[in-house]
Amino acid sequence: MSFFGKLKDRLFTSSSKLDRGLEEIVEEGAGTAETQEARAPAPEPAAPETQLDPALEPDIAQEPDVEPEPTPRPEPSAPAAPRPATPDAMPPVSPPVTPGMPAAPVTPPAPPVHENRAPEPVSEPAREPAPAPAPAAQKPGLIGRLFGKGGDAAPRRELDDAMLERLEELLIQSDMGVETALRVTANIAEGRMGRKLSVPEIKDLLAGEIARIMEPVARPMPIYSKSPQVVLVVGVNGSGKTTTIGKLASQFRAAGKSVVIAAGDTFRAAAVEQLQIWGDRAGVPVMTAPQGTDPASLAFDAMTRAQADGADLLLIDTAGRLQNRQDLMEELSKIVRVIRKKDPDAPHNTLLVLDATTGQNALSQVEIFRNIADVSGLVMTKLDGTARGGVLVALADRFGLPIHAIGVGEQIDDLAPFDPEDFARALTGAEGDLT
Repeated sequence: MSFFGKLKDRLFTSSSKLDRGLEEIVEEGAGTAETQEARAPAPEPAAPETQLDPALEPDIAQEPDVEPEPTPRPEPSAPAAPRPATPDAMPPVSPPVTPGMPAAPVTPPAPPVHENRAPEPVSEPAREPAPAPAPAAQKPGLIGRLFGKGGDAAPRRELDDAMLERLEELLIQSDMGVETALRVTANIAEGRMGRKLSVPEIKDLLAGEIARIMEPVARPMPIYSKSPQVVLVVGVNGSGKTTTIGKLASQFRAAGKSVVIAAGDTFRAAAVEQLQIWGDRAGVPVMTAPQGTDPASLAFDAMTRAQADGADLLLIDTAGRLQNRQDLMEELSKIVRVIRKKDPDAPHNTLLVLDATTGQNALSQVEIFRNIADVSGLVMTKLDGTARGGVLVALADRFGLPIHAIGVGEQIDDLAPFDPEDFARALTGAEGDLT
C-alpha cells in the first residue's frame, strides 16, 4: 500500500470527524430550507379544497340527478342479480320482500336509506380525493429531492453567514486554530456567498485551502556536503523521537548514506535499548554511554567518532523534556553549546518531533523549543491515532517552519516526506486531484 493510502486510511479519525460535522451542517441547512419549501406548498392543497367546495355546490344540483341513477340500479338488483353482488345490503331487503306484497311499499324507503348509506356515494368521493392527495404529496417530495434530498443529487446548503460560523466552529474543533479557521473560511466564502454547496464540494474547497497553506512548508530535510551533518532531535516525553530517529536512519542508510546514532537519552535505559534495536534493524552503529552520563558529553564524543569514521550523518537523540521545565531546557541548550565547540555550524538540523495527539499544545512546544534549540524543521507523528490532525495546518500557518516528514504508524515505512496535497485530501476526505 502506498504511503498516501496509509495516510488516508489512518487519518480516518480526523476525516470522519470532519465528515460528520459537514454532513450535519449541510443537512441542517437543507432541512430548514425544506421546511420552508414544505410550508410554501401547504396553502396550495388548501386552494384545491376551496376549488372543490364551490365545485361541489353546482355538483350538488347534479348529485340528485346522479342519485336517482343508483336508485334504478338497486331496482334491477332487487329482483335477484344484485343479491349475490351485495350480500350485506340484500339480507335486510329480502325479509321485507318475503313477508308479503304490502311490504313492497315499505321496501322502497329502505333501499334509499341504504343507498344513502351505500358505499357508492362514499366510495366515489373516497376514490376521487385519493388520487388528488397523491400528487399533492409527491410535489413536496420532488421539491425536497430537487433541493438535494433523495435521488442521486447530494444534499446542498446555501453558503451564508450562519453556515460560515458553523464551518469555523468545526475547524476550530479539529484543532486548526481560530486564526487559521477564520482565514480558511474567509477564502472559501470569497465569491461563493449565496451558492448552494454539497458536502463533497465543501471538502474539495477545504482541501484546496489547506494545501495552499501548507505548500510553502512542505520541504524535505536538506542534505549538506558537510561531513558529518549533525541532526539534533528534540521533543517532549513520548512524542516519538526514538522511533523517528530509527526510521530516518534506515531511510538514509537505504539511500546510500553512512549514519551514526548517538543515544543521548542517558536517563532512560529503555530508550537506549529501543534505539539499539532500531540501529540493528537499519544496520547503523549506535553510540551509548552509562546511565546518568552527561548527554552533552556523549554528543561531543559522538561527533568525534563520526568525524573519524567519515560518516555522512550523525543523528543525536535527546531525553524527552517538558517545555515548562526550565532545568531540562537548560540542559538542551548546553548540548547545543558543546556541539558548537566541535563545529560552530552544528547542529545543521534541529528536528522537533511533535505528537499529533497533543493538539493545540504543540503550538507552545514549537514556540519554546524554537527559542532554546533553534528548531529548523518539524516531524509530526501519531497522526493515525487522533482527530486533531488540523493542528499541523495551524503550525504551518503560524510559524512557517518546514515540515519534513509525518508518521502514521510504528513500521519502518510509516514515516514519509510531507506532501501537502495528500495530507489535505486525507484530512478532509476529499476525492480526486486538487486544483
